[in-house]
Amino acid sequence: MKAFVVEKYGKDGARAAQVPEPTVRDRDVLVRVSAAGVNPLDKMVRDGEFKHLLKYRRPFVLGHDVAGVVVRVGSAVRGFKVGDEVYSRPRDLRIGGFAEFIAIDEDDVAPKPVSLTAQEAAAVPLVALAAWQILVDRARLKPGQKVLVHAGAGGLGSTVIQLARHLGAMVATTAGTDSEELVRSLGADVVVDYTKDDFARTLSGYDLVLDSLGGANLEKSLTVLKPGGLAIGVAGPPDAEFAKQLGTPFPLGVLMNALSRKVRKQAKARGVRYEFFFMQANGSQLRKLSALYDSGKLRPVIDTVFPFDQTLEAMTYVEQGRARAGKVVVSVAPHND
Repeated sequence: MKAFVVEKYGKDGARAAQVPEPTVRDRDVLVRVSAAGVNPLDKMVRDGEFKHLLKYRRPFVLGHDVAGVVVRVGSAVRGFKVGDEVYSRPRDLRIGGFAEFIAIDEDDVAPKPVSLTAQEAAAVPLVALAAWQILVDRARLKPGQKVLVHAGAGGLGSTVIQLARHLGAMVATTAGTDSEELVRSLGADVVVDYTKDDFARTLSGYDLVLDSLGGANLEKSLTVLKPGGLAIGVAGPPDAEFAKQLGTPFPLGVLMNALSRKVRKQAKARGVRYEFFFMQANGSQLRKLSALYDSGKLRPVIDTVFPFDQTLEAMTYVEQGRARAGKVVVSVAPHND
């Protein structure tokens, strides 16, 4: 089958290749890929940013979001059958959406939302799971609380805005001038135009900040939190809890704690908290999210759909920050059965 694989770590390390069809384990479903989402995480994995934490054996197929049709099931699979339309964010070390077929553990798979096309569904899993795990599992968001979402027009930001509003929060976001109408339509109550205004001068008393930019933006975000508030970073720096989540050796946990020491110290001085977030695959949560998409509570935001042959171009498009709003998707050509 055709796939896009990482042969070596680095910017030029990915290429198109013919690789064997994946082996189907007892608990796997083999999915014929209809579409795959492109995420900044793909670039990070390609470049080897997690190579000490996620031990991929090269060459390996990239791609963290997938929608498609089940064509084979393992002997222990009970929840899916051939012909089911599904979507998934496969677990780490078993990614591979940039291919014609992918084998996925059934625990990571859910029925595709009926109301979404395959391309729309492929844009959803990673960002929707991240939004759910941040707002529901980690922050335990309550109605009436205040949330600041940075980069609200992006794939993650646009999803977090919608879910936070569904959960009853008051939502502020940062966005460019040309994105204000979009983020307001998604449910943002307050929009700070980052090209004109400083969010730290206009916002205060927030319960939660989601930062996807890191660095100075993260440090400044601490200032808008009320005492006891929480800043969650998806761009880093990592912390010891992340090391524990991945089951890394003790020395790496110590190193990660050191990387986040500065921002954690700043947070503590202000009476607030900082935590790093890295989402986990979860098919049961995807089922709950499917219901929200089918009921109209959530909707995908797609910037561009590339043909499968242009997967590397799609990655470059995302890497260069050319997407104006939402997710970039690659659409795999139909197969002749």
